[in-house]
Amino acid sequence: MVRTGQADTMNTSIFLCLLIILLTRGSPAASAGDNSSASHSTASNAEKPVLLDNVADAEAFISGAEVAVIGFFQEPGSPEASQFLLTAGRIPEVPFGLSTSPAVLSHYGVEANTVTLFRMVDNQRRDLDMNNNDIDAEKMTRFIRINELRLVTEYTPMTAIGVMQSSFQLHLLLVTDKTSPKYPEQMRRYREAAELFKGKILFILVDVNLKSSERTVSFFKLKKSQLPALAIFNAPDEEQDVLTLDEVSVERVQDFCNGFIERMEKGEDEPEEKTPNEEL
Repeated sequence: MVRTGQADTMNTSIFLCLLIILLTRGSPAASAGDNSSASHSTASNAEKPVLLDNVADAEAFISGAEVAVIGFFQEPGSPEASQFLLTAGRIPEVPFGLSTSPAVLSHYGVEANTVTLFRMVDNQRRDLDMNNNDIDAEKMTRFIRINELRLVTEYTPMTAIGVMQSSFQLHLLLVTDKTSPKYPEQMRRYREAAELFKGKILFILVDVNLKSSERTVSFFKLKKSQLPALAIFNAPDEEQDVLTLDEVSVERVQDFCNGFIERMEKGEDEPEEKTPNEEL
C-alpha cells in the first residue's frame, strides 16, 4: 500500500487539477453523445419518453432507475418539449419521462418548463430551466451527461464536472482495464461494494485505455502493470491513499475504505501539536 499525505506544493485542490487535466484531454462537445457512465440500464428509444400523468407514476418512474430525467412542460407541443424529445433519442441508456400534469408539476415544485435529473446515488435532483431561449438539445445533453452520477460513475471530461459539483467529499477510484476479460467480474464486485457506501463515498471507474485517464493514472504513480488499483481521495484536506490489487473483491474494497475513514477520524480527534513559538 502506498499512502500520501497532504500536498505541500499545490495552491489549488488536487482534485480540481485532475478535473482540469481531464477537460484538456477531451472536449465536452465530443463527449456529449457518448455513454459516459457505467450504466446497467436497459431503456430503449422506443420506450421513451414515458408519459407521467400522476404523482404515483412519477415517483415509481424515478425510483426505478439510478438516473432518471423528467421533462415538466405546460405545453407538450412547445419548442422546448420538441428539443427534449430530441435529447431523449440521443441518450438511450437513460430513462426519460414527460409530464404536463399540473398536480405532478406542483408536487415537484415546478412552475415553468423544466428538465429535472433525479439520481439515486445521493438522492439529489438537478434542474434545468427551459425558459431560457438558448437551451437546445445539445445543451440539454451536456446537462444530463455532467450530472448523471451513478452508483459507479465512469470518469470522463463530462462526468468530472458533476463529480466536482457533487456533495460527496470522499471519492474512490477503481483504475482498471475495461478490455480485460476480468473486467465484468471486477465491475460486479465493485458495484456490490458501492452499495455498502451509498451516500458516503462516490465510486468512480477510471478506464486506463482512455487518453483522458493517462495523467490521472500517472498522478497516483500507477503503472499498467500494477492494475487494477484503488485510489481514495478526501476533497477537503486532499488526503489520499492508493492500493494495488491482485483482484477486486468486495471485502478488499470495504476494508480499504473503512481503514481510510478510520484514519481520518483518528486524525481529527488528535490535538494539533504546538510549535515552540505557539507555546511561548
